Amino acid sequence: MMQTAERTDAKARYEKDGFFLATEPLIPRDLVEKAIQGMDAIRRGEYDTGRPPAPSMWNPGDDPTKLCKMEQPQFASRAVMKLVSHPALGEMAARISGARMIQAWWVQLLYKPSSAGASGTNIGFHQDRSYWKVWEEGSELFTAWVALSDVQEDCGPMRFVRGSHRWGLSDRSDFFEQNVDGQRHNFNLPGGADWVEVPAILQPGAASFHHNLTLHGSGPNQSGRPRRSFAIHLRTENARPVGGRREGLAQFIDDPDSCPVLFGRLMGS
Repeated sequence: MMQTAERTDAKARYEKDGFFLATEPLIPRDLVEKAIQGMDAIRRGEYDTGRPPAPSMWNPGDDPTKLCKMEQPQFASRAVMKLVSHPALGEMAARISGARMIQAWWVQLLYKPSSAGASGTNIGFHQDRSYWKVWEEGSELFTAWVALSDVQEDCGPMRFVRGSHRWGLSDRSDFFEQNVDGQRHNFNLPGGADWVEVPAILQPGAASFHHNLTLHGSGPNQSGRPRRSFAIHLRTENARPVGGRREGLAQFIDDPDSCPVLFGRLMGS
């Protein structure tokens, strides 16, 4: 159990930096291994629940040298759902946010192959909020990025720009940009701000948490092994869809069997 001082420090660092690295594993190794098997089954088009993922930009049979990004993989694998709904993720998310309720409202499977010169595996610097217009302004939204492989510097780790969650929403945010090095120079920084990147170096089962306005991106995986992770997008009780509509990214939020509550209990929204 995290002591009070450590809990306060984690929250303070998240609020200051716009991200927090939980470098000690939150997910047990046996569950990580089962989730890896589930990830590989989903990529092959095998769904032990009988239900496919949501429509995705990468589908079974697509180019294996490209970034594999699949939506709502927990629909298709019991092991992945167990990982996504693990209470340790909810407890850590509540500690850094101070929330009374944490729900996983959308999940993405991310499999970055070792590039060996291939293109299309970089992730441009972006703010998640740019793509989350279904949520009301000021909604408390953030992401837990859970590593399933050993993510070192040569794996193309996610890189957070420290303090960028305080710079406002940028019109230069672009997940799909491949020229990550050149993209860095396109952002307008507030007076006195510095561009400082922090790589998310994580062992299997560890996780990072980042604010919806924190700039982040990643370069090529040159490790010779795939970089495996799940991006678990979270909301607190202080997040509501625009007009109360259940559509797009908010379409499943009333179904805890699809979008599990990780901490507290689901509240009206």
